[in-house]
Parts: sequence; structure tokens; C-alpha cells
Amino acid sequence: MLDCLIPADEFPGAWEAGVADYIERQFNRDLADQRDFYCLGLDAVAAESQARFQTTFYQLTAAQQMETLEAIELGNVTTNWPVSPRAFFTLLVNTTAEGYYSNPEQGGNRDCKSWLMTGFEMRVDS
Repeated sequence: MLDCLIPADEFPGAWEAGVADYIERQFNRDLADQRDFYCLGLDAVAAESQARFQTTFYQLTAAQQMETLEAIELGNVTTNWPVSPRAFFTLLVNTTAEGYYSNPEQGGNRDCKSWLMTGFEMRVDS
């Protein structure tokens, strides 16, 4: 799902950039109170993929993945979700962007790739 939101091009996609590591770290910090919500949402995505296409999200074609995520974003799901699909999608998008563009010390933005992509330069003042 992360790579659907930030796919690889000449720069790494979200997964390769360490966004999953960032999110995992945040479950022990700022996202601690959202961990259960996030996990319930991930389980619901899995159920949605099974209901729509009889397979896991990972095994869907790129078009099927996008179709599933667009339906979740709009709240047009076919299964019973224990959390709001739209709220889950918003959290997923926000944490993906945060992890991709964050300080690498937080677990994402591996090798400062997103900073290189945007032209951001770290400056160390003497």
C-alpha cells in the first residue's frame, strides 16, 4: 500500500525509503494511541481485497490495488469495517508522507533520498 501512495521512480518508493520502519517506530511514540486503529484498518484492507478479488492486497494487480484504495478513500467498501475506511485512509496517507519526508533519524527517508529529491540540504552551523 505504501508504494501505491509513493511509488518508485528515479527515487525509491515509500517501502524502500523506510516508511514502514518509520510507522513501526511511531507506534511506540506519537502513534501509540493509534496502533489498534491502524492494525484494524490493515486487517480491513485485507478483508476488502479478499471480498473484491479473492486474493491478498499484495497479489492484486496495480490497477486492482488502486481501485481498492480509491474505494477505501471514498468509503465505498464492500465489507464491514471496524474503523472508518476514510479515517484509516487519511491516517495511512499522512503517516506515509511523514515517513517519506521525515528526518532519517526517525526511521524513514532512508539515506535522505526524499530530501535529495526535493533539493533540501541539511546545513550544520558551526
